[in-house]
Amino acid sequence: MHDTPLIVHLIHRLDFGGLESLLVERINRMPVDRYRHAIVCLTEFEPAFAKKITRPDVAIHALHKRPGLSLGTHVALWRLLRQLQPAVLHSYNLSAIEYAPVALAVGVPVRVNGAHGRDADDPEGTNRKHNLLRRLMVPFYDCCYANSGAMEAWNRSVVGVPAHKSRMLANGIDAERFHPVSGPSTPRETIVIGTVGRLQAVKDHATLIDAFALLRARIPDHAGRLRLAIVGDGPLLRALQEKVATHGLQDAVWLPGARTDVADLLRGFHMFAMSSIAEGTPGSALEAMASGLPVVGTQVGGIPEVVADGVTGLLVPPSDPAVMAAALEQYVLAPELARQHGAAGRERVLRHYSMAAMVAAYQGMYDTLCERKIRKIKGALPSCVE
Repeated sequence: MHDTPLIVHLIHRLDFGGLESLLVERINRMPVDRYRHAIVCLTEFEPAFAKKITRPDVAIHALHKRPGLSLGTHVALWRLLRQLQPAVLHSYNLSAIEYAPVALAVGVPVRVNGAHGRDADDPEGTNRKHNLLRRLMVPFYDCCYANSGAMEAWNRSVVGVPAHKSRMLANGIDAERFHPVSGPSTPRETIVIGTVGRLQAVKDHATLIDAFALLRARIPDHAGRLRLAIVGDGPLLRALQEKVATHGLQDAVWLPGARTDVADLLRGFHMFAMSSIAEGTPGSALEAMASGLPVVGTQVGGIPEVVADGVTGLLVPPSDPAVMAAALEQYVLAPELARQHGAAGRERVLRHYSMAAMVAAYQGMYDTLCERKIRKIKGALPSCVE
């Protein structure tokens, strides 16, 4: 047996994305003598993204799950967990929540599930089948945390997570890596509206493209200077490219796919836009704020917890391109307002969303649960029913 406890992180796929980036940050920054880590992907992983992991001892496993129930995946995970013998199984979101009974059967002492957001087909969390699965899984977990206050409240009221199993663990940002352009700002020939995120339905980039087209029509004198950058990869890349072409915006919209230089790209933006229809604590918005950008975001999930309307950005209803276009127009026509909101956003990140605080909070959760469960199993504490 290895003296350092192993945490197995169970996710749908390891690829470029906010959840995955923060997972890698926590692994890289957690003390190497405190916990070991392994990542198990239910489907596949992207080798280029996996290179972001700087610790040499982190193994990545892919179970190649097929769509649907895929009982064979449960068997494959059972075998892998028997081999790895982790102290903690940490599953992420609904896609991995059902595997806690497998971990219990293997004898994994601590089981944790994190709610980092919802899928596009159920942005409000009203799907009865999904919520039944969540409720059925709660007894198998020692902690069901959320990364936003709104999501934690929903966990408690809708899913029925009891208070002693509930936590809120906010995302954190590396404010040294994500920072504004140094030196005095200079006028630019173009005005760049940017966003960063996986190109999937829950991010609703289609609404952002429509809003950008409306924005150009609203302020024709500025239309030639306006640019839109949608950074990220995902299943909707081709559809979004076609939508851009339908609007005739190929020369004004940039869809570069996944990038490893996001911090540098953010410093080239003038404002940041989030058109999501569901979110936890949006890491990409925090990165933008740390970079000194004002954020136009939708009033969903944890976005209003991060973006202070009229202070660090502007909040708009989801799936409403006209209102989003009007909000973006405010920053285009009032660059000083954009700079003020951007500066306030960075200050908010420095005060409330540090990377060190996030890592410490997750490590504190692991420490508390391992102390409680593993010592009890070894007989160091009296046995009791929680």
